[in-house]
Amino acid sequence: MLPLISAAGLTLDTAYQQINPAQWQDLLSLAHERGALDKRQALFAGQTINHSEQRAALHPALRNLSMQPMLIDGTDVMPEVKQVWQKMSAFCNQLIGITDIICLGIGGSDWGPRLVCDALYQVRPKEGKSIRLHFVANVDSAELATALAKAQPNSTRVLVTSKTFTTLETIRNARTVINWFKQHQLTPSQLKKSVIAVTANVQAAKDFGVTEENIFPFWDWVGGRFSVWSAVGLPIAIKFGFSAFEDFLAGAHAMDLHFRDAPAHENMPLLLALTLIHNQRTHGIQAKAIVPYAHGLRFLPEWLQQLEMESHGKTIGIDGSVSDPTSPVVFGSAGSNSQHSYFQMLHQGQQIIPVDFIAVREPMSQLSEAAEHHQLLIANCLAQAQALANGSEEKNAYDSCPGGRPSNLIWLPRLDAYHLGSLLALYEHRALCLGAIWNLNSFDQPGVELGKRLAKPIQEALKNPQQVSEGIDAITQARLNWLTQQ
Repeated sequence: MLPLISAAGLTLDTAYQQINPAQWQDLLSLAHERGALDKRQALFAGQTINHSEQRAALHPALRNLSMQPMLIDGTDVMPEVKQVWQKMSAFCNQLIGITDIICLGIGGSDWGPRLVCDALYQVRPKEGKSIRLHFVANVDSAELATALAKAQPNSTRVLVTSKTFTTLETIRNARTVINWFKQHQLTPSQLKKSVIAVTANVQAAKDFGVTEENIFPFWDWVGGRFSVWSAVGLPIAIKFGFSAFEDFLAGAHAMDLHFRDAPAHENMPLLLALTLIHNQRTHGIQAKAIVPYAHGLRFLPEWLQQLEMESHGKTIGIDGSVSDPTSPVVFGSAGSNSQHSYFQMLHQGQQIIPVDFIAVREPMSQLSEAAEHHQLLIANCLAQAQALANGSEEKNAYDSCPGGRPSNLIWLPRLDAYHLGSLLALYEHRALCLGAIWNLNSFDQPGVELGKRLAKPIQEALKNPQQVSEGIDAITQARLNWLTQQ
């Protein structure tokens, strides 16, 4: 088993995992036994792999630039996907005079486009259009107020992204933006042009007042955290042009083809998943760090937190049995900043916490000193991986580092739309493999839904303190009483 695997422009180096050939064979056998490769086939065949919601999860169709048919229940979805691409491309050419886009969404409707737009802007700020993007996810009014303070109402569009178009935070923020438009004397016709929707619930968007020509649909077979490839990625196309969005899709499509066709022992997403399984079995890990040595990838850990912990933060398997240990806690931030916060714990803490280091071979700015900066950045990345693996033995035990801390290293040749697409698709397919091995449905989130349900009666109780609301326990009721009696 080679420590280096290349696919879709990326290179995965697992040398510091210290997995020997016999262990790799055991891991690959486990993947076969648990049906990881069968799940891969089912994904691309459009089968119902989201069992609890009785849906396919066919997000690879969203970046299928080859236009080869991809079927759900015998129907090719690609004609509809292409129609949305055409509508997105046309829309991007109609934004003459627009200064600001306020992008409302949360979770999968926010992290993907926020990550990609930030990454591309950090690396090539002059290549983006002059349109300012303002991403707003939190229902805390402070985030929205900051965006509105920077926007020009007469040349602003609001992009409301919600799969169901019922997401409480997003709809509340949307209503506030519409009120802001009205406060600035926009006419009804101007208001109609100013509100754009991205949703799988077209009727709900219409009922909200969005005109049909301003609605960009996607479909219920697209999971929210897998949706950046759909019209959810419209901010990418708006800011950097539809051709950049196509490059992003192309990188993901290249990783799709690799994942679909490569044998198990050369399959990058599967091997990346198996390093985590090995660390769970060998070290009993409970956390994993994601450390991109690229400021432009600073939002990657947050995107991965949702992908990993919302998909696999579960105890009960698909068949109703208690699962093996599943998702570790995922955390991380950009190197080299992270070395000055939690790396002390990585080196000398009582837990073994494996790391995915992500590095870019080319400098990521146009400064005349960029090469020197980049050498220092890469030196730090390689040194940290070596130090974690080998440790050091000092005369004073207090200063010694035990070593034996595993890590992966993922190389991008450059940080651009194509390789960013292949990187995100790599982790998506890794998630599919992990879900299969852990016997979990990677495409639902029932725990998230519980909190959403409980928020509604509490909100009503805050509006009407004298009214008794069902579903509120004694402690929460006491807290409400304290809040409303001040």
